[in-house]
Amino acid sequence: MSSLFLTSPKPCNIFANINNNNGRTYNNNNNNSYINSLLNCSKNSLVSASIAAALSFTLQLPSPLSIAADSPPFRQPSSSSSSSSSVEDCREDELVAQLGLSAPNMVTNEGIVEEAWEIVNDSFLYTGRDRWSPESWLHKKEDILSSSIKTRSKAHNIVQKMLASLGDPYTRFLSPEEFSKMARYDMTGIGINLREMPDSNGSFKLKVLGLVLDGPANTAGIRQGDEILSVDGEDVRGKSAFEVSSKLQGPSETFVIVEVKHGNCGPVQSVKVQRQLVARPPVFCRLEQIDNGATSVGYVRLKEFNSLARKDIVTAMKRLQDLGASCFVLDLRDNYGGLVQAGIEIAKLFLNKGETVIYTAGRDLSQNAVVSESAPLVIAPVMVLVNHNTASASEIVASALHDNCKAVLVGEKTYGKGLIQSVFELHDGSGVVVTVGKYVTPGHSDINGNGIEPDFSNIPRWSKVTEYLSTCNLSKQR
Repeated sequence: MSSLFLTSPKPCNIFANINNNNGRTYNNNNNNSYINSLLNCSKNSLVSASIAAALSFTLQLPSPLSIAADSPPFRQPSSSSSSSSSVEDCREDELVAQLGLSAPNMVTNEGIVEEAWEIVNDSFLYTGRDRWSPESWLHKKEDILSSSIKTRSKAHNIVQKMLASLGDPYTRFLSPEEFSKMARYDMTGIGINLREMPDSNGSFKLKVLGLVLDGPANTAGIRQGDEILSVDGEDVRGKSAFEVSSKLQGPSETFVIVEVKHGNCGPVQSVKVQRQLVARPPVFCRLEQIDNGATSVGYVRLKEFNSLARKDIVTAMKRLQDLGASCFVLDLRDNYGGLVQAGIEIAKLFLNKGETVIYTAGRDLSQNAVVSESAPLVIAPVMVLVNHNTASASEIVASALHDNCKAVLVGEKTYGKGLIQSVFELHDGSGVVVTVGKYVTPGHSDINGNGIEPDFSNIPRWSKVTEYLSTCNLSKQR
């Protein structure tokens, strides 16, 4: 299929000045996140935003059921920096500090097993296997808890076996060490992980869940548990963690001003943080001339959906349009996925306002639509290259463009990874990854286990692509 691109012109040099600093960065865990969730009476602390709401399991994890929903409204706090926190919150913080509470010792081994059982019972999406039913799951709980569990390692082993019995390769147990690494996946480039936390007003606050030790934010004075109020002077209260993470990104060695509120009752401080280069640029582009120079084709290869993907795609597409590209090839071959929200945002670049990007379906099997909110960046015909390794977020983009008649798919049937996982923290710092939903294409096809069939196995002429898309649009209008 590479025969379309016979020449080797100089690639678009779009990354010389946008070496953003994002990627997989981890740090050590502590008990603060557990204590905060306990004091907020949250039994199961869902790792949200940049983990549960933004990551997808090819190797990462999403919870797009929360992505599909609008962010809850935000109500401005009063002028006092501490007025949004109750006196009880402050007293609880002081009590925790005085007593030196240790999270792992505050829950029994049986309690850990029962907690994991209840998460599955409440959230697990049955995907058609014969191994699970509510009745058999209840019997399993009764059998497991009929005798005492002597050690924490035994409790973890029981949870592992209990989840394995579901027959779902994506539902699994995370040790405290594994959960700590996942919970501090850095999408911001300054070494922090953000989390949407409910507040007493029925809205939410954006707080620092984890810090990279000796990372830029940690060195500058940002602390775990800080609330993010603004980025470079822009109020970010009420915005999603993914959206704010994107605002924190920028060229390596540049600075970002982050206004934070320390803890529930601490002072507000503006912190100047220098960004670092972590994530690799995922986009390669070049301009190709075909038909004896009569047609300019913009070729864009997207290697993974990391935190730089949307920005780099926008830059590449604009650059290629400025160079005269009249049609585009988006190469998603061997792209296993990554950040699901990045895939959704990239798909929106090609769709009209109101068009469906993807549907998510949960336990009740009702389908929730994720739709585009603005006009497309690109209106030219698009050819999307796919193969058997095109998976997860890549399949979301491919199906969104295909089913909305914006692109033809060329190559091989895709992988077929369309399940949604959420990550839940247990009260001893361990966690469970549970399949809670699935993706359904705009054309109402189930991606998981099926994949997406291409329109052409070999690269067609552009006249054929234009004809195909025209016919598709006419059919959609009827």
